[in-house]
Amino acid sequence: MSQHDDPEISAAAAAAAGVAAGAVLLDIRSAAERAGGMAQGAQGVDIDALDAWLARTPCAQPLLLICAVGQRSLRAAQALRARGIAAQSVRGGLQAWIAAGLPLAGDDLDADARERYARQLRLPEVGVRGQARLARARVAVVGAGGLGSPAALYLAAAGIGTLSLIDDDVVERSNLQRQVLHSDARVGTPKVASAAAALQALNPRACIETHAVRLDRDNAEPLLVGHDLVIDGSDNFATRYAVSAASLRLGLPMIYGAVERYSGQVSVFDPRRADSPCYRCLFPYPPVAGEAPSCAEAGVLGVLPGVIGLLQATEALKLLLDLGASLIGRLLLFDALAMRFRELALPRDAHCPGCGADARPLDAQALHDLCQG
Repeated sequence: MSQHDDPEISAAAAAAAGVAAGAVLLDIRSAAERAGGMAQGAQGVDIDALDAWLARTPCAQPLLLICAVGQRSLRAAQALRARGIAAQSVRGGLQAWIAAGLPLAGDDLDADARERYARQLRLPEVGVRGQARLARARVAVVGAGGLGSPAALYLAAAGIGTLSLIDDDVVERSNLQRQVLHSDARVGTPKVASAAAALQALNPRACIETHAVRLDRDNAEPLLVGHDLVIDGSDNFATRYAVSAASLRLGLPMIYGAVERYSGQVSVFDPRRADSPCYRCLFPYPPVAGEAPSCAEAGVLGVLPGVIGLLQATEALKLLLDLGASLIGRLLLFDALAMRFRELALPRDAHCPGCGADARPLDAQALHDLCQG
């Protein structure tokens, strides 16, 4: 049996022998799927429009059809061959093309990136364009502790170009039960330095900026300006109010998370949207002393910050890639003991002291007074 007797052709053969010999490579996926990236040299033709394309484009060269995993293209190739048209399907589709390290249209990813992000590149909603967006993204992570650890790990792994870590603390042995960025060997090391070492070991491509300072009202804007979003992994109300105030002034989405004992919560506050609440719509004023104890005071199940931090990272990737429905206007609550999620509506408060009609910026004294109580 000759090569052309087989209704399928390997991705490598399609790229090397097929296209080089003058065959026409047609990507028959939908336009939405093709928006995530196409094989280099391919023309986009929806499978439903294939007959119309053939009618207006007389083609003497063999046709090579490619789809996502090779099933649609194989059926289409077999139908064309039954009509006497020389056609083959790329075995394994675009997934096989990417796995073989073959070039994509507009692809400036090197071999390391194509291998490192291969599973993500196969998602039509991500593809080369989405991966490039992640590579250009700048994300600030306030706190390199329980929430910041899983969030930063997965964002670095996903290919975020720049992560800015903001934390003035040092690694303590009591952190290690939940702050998985750190290790016993780095006890006593500044958390941002310890975190940077772990993240660079995971993904050397990531740019890690470190700020060994406590974020407050005075430095919040200089630290956060120029980022695409901020993940709030702080553990005190003063820092959260400072992050929220800077988020509003800079028009910067804030991904909020908090944990206590066996429960956690997460939401997204996006000042770019008129319908989005802010952090002070949820907590107009700090609770009185004792109502919201810290982890050091109340304790926390070690895996709980991992769950909430990963939800924060998920929301960050969705915002950066413009995927799905974010948690804007919703507060997601997690109860680890019951293993149950529930959701509360969190609408914007027209009278919110942070983003309402009568809101006033917090100066240093006002923030101090607010958090002292």
